[in-house]
Amino acid sequence: MQRRALFATTAGAVALGALAPASAEARTQRGDGPLTAFNVISDIQGDLGDLATALKDMHATNPHSSGLAVAGDITPRGYDAEYAEVRRVLARNPHPRDIAWAIGNHEFYVPKWADPDTLAQATWPNGTTEDSLFRSFHRFAERGRVYAETTFGGIPVLTIGTERYMHYHDPKLWDEVWLSEAQFQWLADRLDHWARRRRPVMVITHHPLPDTVSGTRNKLYLSDYLQADRLLGLLGRHRDVFLFSGHTHWDLGLSDWYVRRVVPGTANLDGFSVVNTGAVQTGFTDNGQGGENAVDGVFNQGLQVEVHRDRVVLKARDFATGTWLKQVTVPLATRI
Repeated sequence: MQRRALFATTAGAVALGALAPASAEARTQRGDGPLTAFNVISDIQGDLGDLATALKDMHATNPHSSGLAVAGDITPRGYDAEYAEVRRVLARNPHPRDIAWAIGNHEFYVPKWADPDTLAQATWPNGTTEDSLFRSFHRFAERGRVYAETTFGGIPVLTIGTERYMHYHDPKLWDEVWLSEAQFQWLADRLDHWARRRRPVMVITHHPLPDTVSGTRNKLYLSDYLQADRLLGLLGRHRDVFLFSGHTHWDLGLSDWYVRRVVPGTANLDGFSVVNTGAVQTGFTDNGQGGENAVDGVFNQGLQVEVHRDRVVLKARDFATGTWLKQVTVPLATRI
């Protein structure tokens, strides 16, 4: 079983509940309010009760959220019925109209099962094709490919993810991330496009990059990306890129929940921002889905992101207790 740090702290918590009488629009016009605010979560993994709790809490703290980004592991296994259950929870709870879905490794676990009630890892893939797994995600996300662009309140949001489930291609590999040449070219183009327009870019991915946020020095995550150096080199050129990653379930109370990653060989000596998303899924589950799903402790956590003209404010939230854990203000290199 994977072990992770179990302490959480509210030492850095900020009292954010009391708002000034003026409207958000008035505060923005005065220059002391955000241009937009949105939310980021990840790793639902079938924990629908905690998803409902998170949606309610996000609505209470950010009722006019311009969007919700979900950084993968939407389902526990990737069955169509599991995607449908997520849709039902969304329908029953308040949530932003715009949602950016990233694909995670749990979206590829149907092949471990002979049927939804029968674990059969010895006979993987049990008749399940790789293409069918991607089709299920595409139908749910309502798009025809893994990577996509949207905007939350005028701020670009790019979702990226694997285009192969690698065990179909190499028996020695499982959940490793593979990006196509087309996805790399698209990402480079969109980052350059928004840099010319002086906009910070929010990149949403499930797997963390090595040597970034909490847990990423753990050997479990050092080789998640088959092209990690290329992706780091691409992101590392841009001062105002924010990369949000999940997968690890590590606590947002830790000191390295947010870091700046400087990539050697790039001209950007300030690096780019990397943020741990926390996880919605809590407690311990063991459905034969791998050690990454064996989670200790109880953390239903996520993020609120506020974009101002000259800065981005990142706030870590515990949805179960309704408390703020951490907050960091990141100055932008260019004013919006």
